Amino acid sequence: MEKKYDINYLGDLRCEALHIKSNTLIETDAPTDNNGKGEKFSPTDLVATALVTCILTVVGIHFEQEGRKISEIKCEVNKVMASNPRRIKEISIQFDFGSNSFSHDDLRIIEEKVHHCPVTESLAKDIIISTNLKQLFY
Repeated sequence: MEKKYDINYLGDLRCEALHIKSNTLIETDAPTDNNGKGEKFSPTDLVATALVTCILTVVGIHFEQEGRKISEIKCEVNKVMASNPRRIKEISIQFDFGSNSFSHDDLRIIEEKVHHCPVTESLAKDIIISTNLKQLFY
């Protein structure tokens, strides 16, 4: 198996992950509510980020395959933690479609991608994923 990442614990609750092919580096820090400084993404922040970037990527793939070009989509993401055990309880995604003009059918497809992208399928089923998509239907 080809090595894809090098991950190192740096001390002081910080890690770095190197994507070998691109030489891109991601650093993490524990959040302030869990003994860290909160100066970088936490590991659970990266889970929420992975979810939303996966959704946007599969949405982009879908529309490209239809021969449609879409412009920038912005998302505001909030993560809610639970305790005992400490884990992600909810990820809330607020979509801003900017200048894109999506039909009701398009929004239904986007909603389907939210619930069936590879990252969603990999998450624990009790994690709540909420969006503003239903409000955008009206």
